[in-house]
Amino acid sequence: MHVPASLALPAALSLLATALLLGPAHAAEPPRKPSAKSRPPVHALRAKAAAAPRTGTSAVVGSTPYATRADAMAFADDLAARRDLDRDWVRQAIGQARFLAQVPRLMLPPPSGSPKNWRAYRSRFIDPVRIRAGVRFWQEHQATLARAERDYGVPAEMIVGIIGVETIYGQHMGNFRVIDALTTLAFDFPAGHPRAPERTEFFRRELEQFLSLTHRTSTDPFEPRGSYAGAMGLGQFMPSSWVRYAVDFDGDGRIDLFNSPRDAIGSVASYFKAHGWTTGMPTHYAVRFDAARLQLDALLAPDILPTFSAASMEAKGAVLDAAGARHTGPLALIELQNGGEAPSYGAGTENYYAVTRYNWSSYYAMAVIELGEEISAAMAR
Repeated sequence: MHVPASLALPAALSLLATALLLGPAHAAEPPRKPSAKSRPPVHALRAKAAAAPRTGTSAVVGSTPYATRADAMAFADDLAARRDLDRDWVRQAIGQARFLAQVPRLMLPPPSGSPKNWRAYRSRFIDPVRIRAGVRFWQEHQATLARAERDYGVPAEMIVGIIGVETIYGQHMGNFRVIDALTTLAFDFPAGHPRAPERTEFFRRELEQFLSLTHRTSTDPFEPRGSYAGAMGLGQFMPSSWVRYAVDFDGDGRIDLFNSPRDAIGSVASYFKAHGWTTGMPTHYAVRFDAARLQLDALLAPDILPTFSAASMEAKGAVLDAAGARHTGPLALIELQNGGEAPSYGAGTENYYAVTRYNWSSYYAMAVIELGEEISAAMAR
């Protein structure tokens, strides 16, 4: 599900750690069924839904619209049957979710012709606030970051870069109830979106993963807060990514991406490793153009998928620096537009591509990389 992030979208989009921008949904292992004694009872769900504060949901329309929606209740029944979950529990959870009117609007693409601007985008994520917060985070969790690098081969600066771009190290993890956001997008994704059917199915899978996860961990599904797309925790994991890639890195017997920076650090490293991160490989190289040989359209045709060898890039007029010329793996030409000025270019490796699996945008990937570099340099000073 490849949807490059537009630079014209609101800054809150950095809270997405998946989904439209994170990457495709993944199937989870079948959940263990909690005992009836350990599950939140149906009446408790109803009471929680009625009493829950409306923080972050000021544009809610109605209080329980999904309980009367035939499509939502049919989905609930099917989910309960396939996952072996308590039918009434699932129906109450979905039925008590609130429609968030602002969420579908946030999912609409920007107006056509909206210019991308890497320098403006970069300035939103690489600033003194994030750099100072990143230094504090790195200093506080230096041992955990070092262990993640040893275990997964992912540099500390990449992990710090991700968590900094996503949530400023937990300062902004989102204040939407996850069940409200996912249910809204599962059943009221904007019809005007060019890929509405595909997106609807994606968010229905994420809602299924979220309810399965909360059910088997005896978590109240009305409690977790996250982004308007349902991403959660310091690293903004979608439910499917939480199930498949999150790890108990602090050894307390549970995974908590909200309150355990150690779990978040290990989980980000786990995600990168699962998506092809290669230890020791640079993310990108400098590149210049030979105008006489330049075949820019051909170089950009594969988008950010590494396809070219160093030699084939040079044959098409993209001349790599000395280190890039020695690179033996596939490469992709990265183009970062700068509004009305000339674009910035680079040659991305498979590790650069691995960063884009977290958020399917070359702009996002470069922001993560450069934030990590700036924090690393600040640590050295």
